[in-house]
Amino acid sequence: MLKLLLLVLGVSAAAHAHAAPPQQMSLVYDLYRNGLKLGQVTDTFTRSGARYTLSSETHASGPLKMLWPGSIRLESTGLVTRQGLRPMQFQHGRSDAPQKLATARLDWKQRSITYQYKGETWQVNGLQNGAQDQLSQVYQFMFVSGLPTDYSQQVVSGRKLNDYRYARLDGGAIETPLGSLVTQQYQRITQKPDEKAISVWVAPARNNLPVQIRVVEDGVTMEQRLVRASVKD
Repeated sequence: MLKLLLLVLGVSAAAHAHAAPPQQMSLVYDLYRNGLKLGQVTDTFTRSGARYTLSSETHASGPLKMLWPGSIRLESTGLVTRQGLRPMQFQHGRSDAPQKLATARLDWKQRSITYQYKGETWQVNGLQNGAQDQLSQVYQFMFVSGLPTDYSQQVVSGRKLNDYRYARLDGGAIETPLGSLVTQQYQRITQKPDEKAISVWVAPARNNLPVQIRVVEDGVTMEQRLVRASVKD
C-alpha cells in the first residue's frame, strides 16, 4: 500500500520561489480505509550532508486494528543531489512478519536493482535517471526547483519496478494544521480499470509539502491526511 502527497502557477512571484530543501521533518497523517479511520502514519526525514534517511511507520488503532496487528515500516536511504533525491536502498517490512522484509538496492552505475525477499535474490535491469522508490516519490517534489505539468517516472517497490505517469491538476484548498493551504494534485494516469490509482496533494506555499495522499486498489480506498507537521531547514 501504502506517501504521498506537490508555487501555484500564475498567482504571485513569491509563490514561484522554491525554498531551501528541509534538513529534518516529522509529519503525522491520519490514515483512513474506505472513510473509516484506521490509524496513523508517521513520516520522518533526516539529512546529514548529502545523505538522507526517510522512514514511514504505520500503526493501526481502534476496531480496524485486526487488519494490521503489527506496524508497517517503509525506509528509503540515499543521496540528496541537484536533481533531488536519489534513493540507494528501499525496504518494506511488517513488525509482525519479519520474514517478509523486502529490500531493493539501487545500483546507479550498473543501472540495476537487486531485490531480496523471503530468502530469494534477483536482479532487474533498466534503472533510469530520476527513478524514485515507493516512499521517496512522495517527497521528491520538495527537493526540485519546479513542479512539472505531467511526468513519467520509474517507481521502485520492495519487489518490482513500476512505470508510472502523473498529470497535474488544481487540488483546491485543504485544511491542515498549518492552516488552509492551496494545493496542486498529482494523479496517476491509469490505462486499465484494475490499475492502482494514486493521487498526491502538495502545498506549493509550504515547499511542496505532501498534505494528502490517496491510493485506490481492489475496491479499497486508503487515504492519508496531514494532522501534525514539524519542518526544519
